[in-house]
Amino acid sequence: MNEYTESVKINNILTLRGLLKKMPPFCSDYLRGIATSTSPRTQTGYCRDIYTFLQFIVSCNPLYQSCQIKDIPLQVLEELNSSDIDEYMEFLNYYEFDGIVYKNGESAKARKLSALSNMYSFFNKRQIVKNNPLNAVRRPKLHEKAIITLDQEQVFDLMDAVETPKNMTDRQKKFHNLTVDRDRAILTAFLGTGMRVSELAGLDVTDVDFNNQTFRVIRKGGNEAYIYFGDDIRDALSYYLGYPDGSYDVDSNTDTAGSDNENSANLAQAPRSLLLKEDNPDEPALFLSLRGNRMAVRSIEVMVKKYCTMINTNKRITPHKLRSTYGTALYRETGDIYLVAEVLGHKDVNTTKKHYAQMNNENKRRAANIVQLKKDRDADV
Repeated sequence: MNEYTESVKINNILTLRGLLKKMPPFCSDYLRGIATSTSPRTQTGYCRDIYTFLQFIVSCNPLYQSCQIKDIPLQVLEELNSSDIDEYMEFLNYYEFDGIVYKNGESAKARKLSALSNMYSFFNKRQIVKNNPLNAVRRPKLHEKAIITLDQEQVFDLMDAVETPKNMTDRQKKFHNLTVDRDRAILTAFLGTGMRVSELAGLDVTDVDFNNQTFRVIRKGGNEAYIYFGDDIRDALSYYLGYPDGSYDVDSNTDTAGSDNENSANLAQAPRSLLLKEDNPDEPALFLSLRGNRMAVRSIEVMVKKYCTMINTNKRITPHKLRSTYGTALYRETGDIYLVAEVLGHKDVNTTKKHYAQMNNENKRRAANIVQLKKDRDADV
């Protein structure tokens, strides 16, 4: 686990502790009980969703309207019935708390209900709570969404937009000249590996192995994995790092093709080196911001959006859509759903089947003409 991944984990732990200060003691008991099987990030998500449920309790339950959220007793879980849960589902559509308006769609409601269900199951298994009103509640129906991907021409257009961006001011062009090689490497990495934006943001220079053409990444859940990359990524990264001949050995930090003087000269003029700042010359991150530190997930998302607005598409493209583009292309090429699951880092192959094992557009077009409606006149001649 690198320094960045460790810092993200610590931030999630601190965020969770801050949230728990506003929660009843039984919520702390629950989250401590699942700590060994869930990450701090997952626990934080559960905590926020359960807090929403407690907001509903003090807003709509007459018995607890004068109660502070942190003072809600565990017995409330025994007192609720399925009608209360149905009311909670309706409450989630639109509500106001502390002057802030909240709205939830079907996927958000399903997630919040799942968090509540998991808490009930935890206390049921420990025989602390006997009641479970969620057993009689129908879950929100989730409508499947079409996978949004870029077609091949749009991929070409996106990469062209990096080289020749449109509608930029002189100031924007100045900054673009500093980041064009970084941005090319990032987009190439997304489209060539399908890695998550959090995985890309967490990459250090030492996580790149040019000899074996692999990235070392930390997957969701904290597992370490190695992702292979192709020649396009190798070329983009080696140029960004100052080794256009691809001869950079990350582990030994040596240039096997040139002298030490040539190595130093290449590094000094490398696009990444030009982004480094004098007060932080040893920044380990692979992809740097204009401030010379690690690019945040949000900054990468904004960068992707910037280039995607320059191409002719009505699709809302995000780093996850670039991941979907890679996953869909890999499945069409190999037809191996298990390979796609492994490469994308899905723990459950059913997740992959749900998203990628759909009939592609070419098959749909062929299906539209599968039945011949008119007799072939040439056949009678």
